[in-house]
Amino acid sequence: MKPAAAVEASPEGGITEVRRRLLGCPSVLAALEGNEPLQCVVIPREGASPGAQQLAQRAETAGVEILQVGARRFERLRGNHSDADILALAGPGPDAPMAEVMERGGAVWLLTGPAYPGNVGFAIRTAEVSGADGLYVDNDFDHQGRREARRAAMRADRFMPMGWAGADEVLSAARSAGKRLVAVEDVGRAAPWEVDLCGSLLIVVGAEAEGVPRAVLARCDEVVRIPMAGFVASYNLQAAVASIASERFRQQQGGPRS
Repeated sequence: MKPAAAVEASPEGGITEVRRRLLGCPSVLAALEGNEPLQCVVIPREGASPGAQQLAQRAETAGVEILQVGARRFERLRGNHSDADILALAGPGPDAPMAEVMERGGAVWLLTGPAYPGNVGFAIRTAEVSGADGLYVDNDFDHQGRREARRAAMRADRFMPMGWAGADEVLSAARSAGKRLVAVEDVGRAAPWEVDLCGSLLIVVGAEAEGVPRAVLARCDEVVRIPMAGFVASYNLQAAVASIASERFRQQQGGPRS
């Protein structure tokens, strides 16, 4: 069974795997035997095959988190085009060091100054679903605010590196790893589909009202503007993240740029 993967376009035009969703016993077994880091292994709570159960026990012995889920959730995690009876998520854990996250060559998100925990949570989930390498938040949420954000994310932060860090630290780490820095702001002159969103990126999205700080914009290589036609000044935070994530994914799949 061939593993599914979040994919990135390499600078040479090829495809390189980032966080990977492994489907089926052969793929999970190969990862375990190859000492590939696994975040978790998932099997159905009822009706798991003997082979899947044995492999899950082996993974648990190796220190991997085992998730036993209901049939419907297992089907959704597995996807509609697979009959695999076990799956796993390979890649850096949620507490991976920032430098490691930046070096993986995919997309990392930076949210600067968001005011509402719910919006942050929705953005975290959107980034995870789109296959991001990680996400960092620069704000002053207290413990309760961070907890609310994780709750709104439906705990998607369990499956993707995510942290709270200052913009300067995140920008510097991204630059050191050779990433292009792309900001999303209404002062941008290019639409998302006019900019290359493939490859190794740090994507910066600003606060709901204030946007991306000027000092941060000055350090970015590109500034893109999501077109708007209504009276309200901006999209909600998670809508902006979803728009850029979708366009990035479209480009990765070979969609034309305008």
